[in-house]
Amino acid sequence: MAKYTIGLDYGTLSVRALVVDAADGRELAVAEYEYPHAVMSESLPNGRRLPPDYALQHPQDYLEGLSVTVRRAVKDSGVDLTDIVGIGIDFTSNSYLPVDADFYPLCLKKEWENDPHAWVKIWKHHGTQSYAEKMEAKAVERGESFLKRYGGKVSPAWMFPRLYETAVEDPELYDAAAKFIEAGDWMVWQLCGQEKRSLSMAGYKAFWSKKDGYPSEDFLKSLCPKLEHVVDEKLSRDVCQLGTKAGELNKRGVELTGLPEGIAVAVANIDAHVSMPPMGLTDSGNLLMILGTSTCHVMLGSEEKEVPGVGGIVEDGVIPGTIGYESGQNCVGDSLKWFVDNCMPGAYERAAEAAGMTKNQYLTSLAEKLRPGQSGLLALDWWNGNRSILCDYDLTGMMVGMTIATKPEEIYRALIEATAYGTRRIVDSFEENGLPVKNVVACGGISKKNPMFMQIYADVLNREIRIARSSQTPALGSAIFAACAAGAENGGYDSVVEASHAMGGTSDTVYHPIRENVEIYDELYAEFLKLHDYFGRGENNVMKRIRKFR
Repeated sequence: MAKYTIGLDYGTLSVRALVVDAADGRELAVAEYEYPHAVMSESLPNGRRLPPDYALQHPQDYLEGLSVTVRRAVKDSGVDLTDIVGIGIDFTSNSYLPVDADFYPLCLKKEWENDPHAWVKIWKHHGTQSYAEKMEAKAVERGESFLKRYGGKVSPAWMFPRLYETAVEDPELYDAAAKFIEAGDWMVWQLCGQEKRSLSMAGYKAFWSKKDGYPSEDFLKSLCPKLEHVVDEKLSRDVCQLGTKAGELNKRGVELTGLPEGIAVAVANIDAHVSMPPMGLTDSGNLLMILGTSTCHVMLGSEEKEVPGVGGIVEDGVIPGTIGYESGQNCVGDSLKWFVDNCMPGAYERAAEAAGMTKNQYLTSLAEKLRPGQSGLLALDWWNGNRSILCDYDLTGMMVGMTIATKPEEIYRALIEATAYGTRRIVDSFEENGLPVKNVVACGGISKKNPMFMQIYADVLNREIRIARSSQTPALGSAIFAACAAGAENGGYDSVVEASHAMGGTSDTVYHPIRENVEIYDELYAEFLKLHDYFGRGENNVMKRIRKFR
């Protein structure tokens, strides 16, 4: 008898639920729910204005999204509820949530609803940049060993800079919080009542390692006395292996999902990392690009090597039995959205509407007619700061070469090319540090919807790029980990590798580099590197100097 699993993919703006056949990964139904509060970057729900660089979310959106999508997807799939054996969750990370002793979000309490630090701080929240810099400087001064697993950098998007920020700026809320928890781990608690911290989230976002655990209490105390015992007081040392069972659906989980009690609930995962198994990729040398609002680059290796500027190096962090390397870019699809929302002329909007196209489709139709270099433009892809290689969120975007003859489609293409150059810099860093990239694969909405985008990437990287089979890759990944949580005796699998090979795979779509384009992009990339280092490594800090006037 067929068995099924459900994968939940919590992205930046919406959540998707996918019902999957555990035997072969066949996708039966998907449902999506857009968060009503989206990303709160200007004000709280009650109207209180937020400082610059804040990015918050409403936890009630996560719960409502769970209830709506699971019920709708299960109904549309037509499967028998009794044949569903597992449910898994992936989440954007770090998504940082203060809760009370009953895991109730502080932001939903009357006394804290007006406090920005009480809400979910998502990956785009960069108000912690100064705390990340202080933490990094202190770690360098003390020679802390954990720093080498993160490219020698501390990101403001990680757990401890946010704990540091809260402890200093909002000590009352810090004291009131019984726990600070990743939203993915919080959702697992909602389903099964178990606090099971994800190895992936702890490893990549909270400096945890299998060998050393969290940073020492002595180091944390040197940052702020309140942080000395934060791991035992407000986090948890119960870090759980990916692909294991966090618990079983309890009465609360039944109320939220409409599913039967007792279904296996998988340990949560990061939305990018969970995308590797659905591609059938389980060994070293494979680089996966998850292309969306931002881009995450996940690389598998067989041994641990230091890579400057890498976002994290975690044993078992992606596929158990391998070393998972993570890098990324903060602004990919986001930069294109910024452009069409703020810079697209009215005449272009009317032309797009007349042609029955979206704004992006119309600009793409014009941009794809341009040859590489034809626009005379070159951009830096730092519209939302630099995550890798520089890990500096105070850096900003740049466009060189504009004239009064510059067209919107030329700017649009230059923004895409800039993200491709940023990816190439990351690939080069891996290879320069002893991690050969044998295969490049891509998933995410952009990889499916925009052939021009993918061809530019193939030309800039001078590599073949294969595309995911699934259009819901993270959700399929969560369904794969759900099958592992269920186990073979219940119709699932006993290892992530086994589940990946049975349920994952790539499509027949492959983008091949075009030689004449490669030659032009090689020249432009050399110019990109000069700008990258000139503005990014301290020779000219004009971006930071003018940023203060915000």
